[in-house]
Amino acid sequence: MSAVLPHHGDHAHDDHHAQPHGWRRWLFATNHKDIGTMYLLFSFTMFMIGGILALGIRTELFEPGLQFVNPQLFNQLTTMHGLIMVFGAIMPAFVGFANWMLPLQIGASDMAFARMNNLSFWLLIPAALMLAGSFFMPGGAPAAGWTIYAPLTMQMGPSMDAGIFALHIMGASSIMGSINIIVTILNMRAPGMTLMKMPLFAWTWLITAFLLIAVMPVLAGAITMTLTDRHFGTSFFNPAGGGDPIMYQHIFWFFGHPEVYIMILPAFGIISAIVPAFSRKPLFGYASMVYATASIAILSFIVWAHHMYTTGMPVTGQLFFMYATMLIAVPTGVKIFNWIATMWKGSMTFEVPMLWAVGFIFVFTMGGFTGLILAMAPIDIQLQDTYYVVAHFHYVLVAGSLYAMFAGVYYWGPKWTGVMYSETRGKIHFWGSLIFFNITFFPMHFLGLAGMPRRYADYPMQFADFNMWATVGAFGFGLMQVYFFLFVVVPMMRGQGEKAPQKPWEGAEGLEWEVPSPAPWHTFENPPKLDATATRVIG
Repeated sequence: MSAVLPHHGDHAHDDHHAQPHGWRRWLFATNHKDIGTMYLLFSFTMFMIGGILALGIRTELFEPGLQFVNPQLFNQLTTMHGLIMVFGAIMPAFVGFANWMLPLQIGASDMAFARMNNLSFWLLIPAALMLAGSFFMPGGAPAAGWTIYAPLTMQMGPSMDAGIFALHIMGASSIMGSINIIVTILNMRAPGMTLMKMPLFAWTWLITAFLLIAVMPVLAGAITMTLTDRHFGTSFFNPAGGGDPIMYQHIFWFFGHPEVYIMILPAFGIISAIVPAFSRKPLFGYASMVYATASIAILSFIVWAHHMYTTGMPVTGQLFFMYATMLIAVPTGVKIFNWIATMWKGSMTFEVPMLWAVGFIFVFTMGGFTGLILAMAPIDIQLQDTYYVVAHFHYVLVAGSLYAMFAGVYYWGPKWTGVMYSETRGKIHFWGSLIFFNITFFPMHFLGLAGMPRRYADYPMQFADFNMWATVGAFGFGLMQVYFFLFVVVPMMRGQGEKAPQKPWEGAEGLEWEVPSPAPWHTFENPPKLDATATRVIG
């Protein structure tokens, strides 16, 4: 976002690093700050498109009966909402944070591969156009659920091929971004910053990048086999030719479960920066947080079939995946307890970033507990494919990933733009989002317990009240995000507001607070010399 504003500061190398202007600056961008800005604006655009699709779903479910959309279009909305939010909104947003903050946090001058960084962003634009544009293809958008399960994928129109191609391109973008992040973190840290002195955001992204490189090719394999089943006479997943749809589920979820942690680990890094800053204490148990993050990543590879308890899995298999899933709660619990221990007896203040961080811890923990409940095979067999599952994953993805992103925007936004946001408007955004989020998704637990299946466009009368409340909450939540953009983001991008000091938060630690606000276009052209804690520049 800073990129929209004039920058002050380091002009020592302007003779051969002049800041370009106009469209060339963005199209040929190699500066990590500009690319981070583009990622964040792109992901917010996709977030709004995905949100509009979600409101289409909720509008239909406001009351029983078919009002606005037919069941086929309803399933298209559900599928595209999931795909756009996961691949178009959450993942690119975290890559945007990584681009902006990692070089600043580790004292690097830029990302390792600047031109590849540019390509990894611009690949997202045609992919997003293809994905969102599939609504206008013959037969409409894909309607096989965001998991794109066979054999439904065999029955879709040409939009299915467009969706597969779009996912391939987005996967390539993710892999290139991950390679860039790994090389930057491992090779470009300032002298004196050992791995165990890095900010936790850098650690969580390093581990996330390895996860991405490991699992994106698995998704690519699954959707390529789907493509050859559709057009080239193979029968990987087509039962008519001896294929097995359950094999698709195994391959997809071997990607899909690590993917869940790809969308939450960077959030843990953001929260681990904010909680100590506003508690005015060092993070409790830094090393245990690093090991917990790595443990979550490793365990994420052995729990995939907890999504598949109802597929005829043998009891032995159910028990293995049940215990493995419960085991993941341990490192996650370590993180929650460490954040709480950091706050314990701290000199806490509740500026907007801290409100989001505390809101994250509270609501994410609720989502984690419902995940533990779904880990139990006998309970999951009852709740599988009901609104209980929808409630669970929105508690961990919206109240998890999204809340952490909002926390990060309020925390680092002054460093990006050079101006402070309005504290009052930030608090309106926070409390409005928190209340409307819970009005939307908390009733879904009860709908699921009562047996309401997901992805149905209609339902009997006994589910009417909770669905009505969920729809009201969804519109409220959506309006709060429009409010956030118009009254928080736009004024900051225009430079309207109180000028941000170099270090707006008293308890904040890290190299990013050693450069002026807004961060100059070029930073750390000469590696900083660090003190013993690797958080401050000496001299």
